[in-house]
Amino acid sequence: MTDPLIRLLDQMAAHGATEFYAKQLAPNDNSKNQVYLGGGFGALNVIPHGEITDDQSVRAGSVRDRAKATVRFFWMGGDQPSPAPNAQLILYPKYPEVRMSGFLSRARNAPTELMTSRTKDRVLILGICPDGRVLGEVRAPDDLLSVRLVDLAPTLSSTGIFFDLTPLRQGLRDTRAELIRAFTEIHRRGWIPSCKIGRSGQPEPYSARNGGGYTLEAQLGISPNGYAEPDYLGWEVKQYGVGDLVRLQPKSPVTLMTPEPTGGYYRDAGVEAFLHRYGYADKSGKPGRINFGGIYAVGRDFHADTGLKLVMHGFDARSGKITDMDGWLALTDRQDEPAAIWHFRNILTHWNRKHAKAAYLPSLMRAPPPEYCYGGIVQLCEETDVLLLLAAIVAGSAYYDPGIKMEGDGASKPAIKRRSQFRVKHSGLAMLYRQFEVVGLV
Repeated sequence: MTDPLIRLLDQMAAHGATEFYAKQLAPNDNSKNQVYLGGGFGALNVIPHGEITDDQSVRAGSVRDRAKATVRFFWMGGDQPSPAPNAQLILYPKYPEVRMSGFLSRARNAPTELMTSRTKDRVLILGICPDGRVLGEVRAPDDLLSVRLVDLAPTLSSTGIFFDLTPLRQGLRDTRAELIRAFTEIHRRGWIPSCKIGRSGQPEPYSARNGGGYTLEAQLGISPNGYAEPDYLGWEVKQYGVGDLVRLQPKSPVTLMTPEPTGGYYRDAGVEAFLHRYGYADKSGKPGRINFGGIYAVGRDFHADTGLKLVMHGFDARSGKITDMDGWLALTDRQDEPAAIWHFRNILTHWNRKHAKAAYLPSLMRAPPPEYCYGGIVQLCEETDVLLLLAAIVAGSAYYDPGIKMEGDGASKPAIKRRSQFRVKHSGLAMLYRQFEVVGLV
């Protein structure tokens, strides 16, 4: 007899799902109390959602104590999944936690009886599609699918409160073990000629000096695509350059995200005006060039070249909670005027694009011709959360490291380069994940 769980996953895959998760529902997981998706904001890295906005039901003039985001949610059933147009995620920073609501409103073929019930151990299955759709199915505790999930539960890996079912369709139970096996094989290959998967789908020689990531992807069979980071078995795969494979000292910090400011003088007056006010002449003497760079960390004094410092409002470092969803991170000048602002909602949106799981493998390069050798350890990072990012920024471990410049100042059309990046030293990565482990490959 066909496995009922695999049969449902196959049906979801036929409608575009590529990742699959399950949650055993508690009595309070219903349409009245909403469905609990986990403490913190980690669920936002699992479930695709729309723009994070203020909850307008909060009393005007009060501190915003929650926010919401739309979800393109569809219930399985019938020939085509049925939309639940009012489905949304609710963010409660006070606790903190994420819940889902509105999944029955105006939804045809919705499992109303099960999702208004307080029955224990119902099972919710979610299929995540690359285009942002979320497919849902719920089963009663005595359904064969629910019984099968309970039997498998001790062997399944998890992401937050969700069982990760994605490996089941690949004949795997544990993607972590398969990832380590693949990295071990790459490590044992020794020096590998620099390459990149080409249009033919096969590795092709690559001569530029930034081939460490492309070469690793080629060994894993990952083709370059438009996504932010390469993906292997649900893991974000990254390599980092080191000086040698004994000490494994990283050569450079990790770039976390590159969000443009959403407020302040930068946004209001434009980048050119921002550079004229806060930038400085190129230090190597290039005529007509204005730069804006430096390291900006919370707790540091005003930068000597720009007169700006980094401050945060609306986050409590001791509790690790957002106290105001209208809060922000900002560069301010000595008159306390905001030169650039990043609102929490924008930071949430950028951070939620990150995978819930990431793997970092050290690499060493030699040339000519360019070749790469990958180290005998891998750093496995699981369950990131924007609250951990904000805590790292407040602690000064994560920082703003811009590379903004203008060339041809005074010309009718000067060339402007924007690069607003937040970075962390490689040693500070562990602060950004609830689980961080270094695993030997030999």
